[in-house]
Amino acid sequence: MSQNTLFPVFLKLENFNTLLVGGGNVGLEKLTALLVNNPLANVTVVADRYLEETEKLAKSSPNVVLTYRKFEFDDLNNKQLVILATDNFELHKEIKLKTAELGILTNVADTPALCDFYLGSIVRKGDLKIAISTNGKSPTLAKRMRQYLEEAIPDSMQSLLDNMKTFRDKLKGDFSTKLEVLNDLTSSMIEKEKKDN
Repeated sequence: MSQNTLFPVFLKLENFNTLLVGGGNVGLEKLTALLVNNPLANVTVVADRYLEETEKLAKSSPNVVLTYRKFEFDDLNNKQLVILATDNFELHKEIKLKTAELGILTNVADTPALCDFYLGSIVRKGDLKIAISTNGKSPTLAKRMRQYLEEAIPDSMQSLLDNMKTFRDKLKGDFSTKLEVLNDLTSSMIEKEKKDN
């Protein structure tokens, strides 16, 4: 039986320098994903041509820089993340060889074999964020799961999270005592949800 062995992490993109290579439809999709998740993401985009929508999105984001030329290997200097989003597979392979040598995490659009990480489908309800991965096998199924969870999770989730933080901040006792109280509280919430359904 197959098992997804990917290790999920949530990156603080404002602490990284990200390079995005490609200004077309896929580049726009990747830039949008970066900025929707973190409007303060530091992103340098390199492409000799840009969609008008990509330029508009970049201009509305203070930490996005558009570079109007073809990729050069010096573009990798001081970058911690690289996302490749062109239609040039040979270029992607060359860049991936260099990023592997430099220890830079790299995502290559639609080429799972060249990826160090995948950009998952994301569910957002205020501070709650859930990432969905199909191990690169079916982005379409991940999208459907996202839609399902967006409908299933109530819009009031942020209020619940805020209340939980307030309650947690007021708890007395050591870590294990607080954990026990919070586990009991959230367990009863789940049981109530099951009964209501």
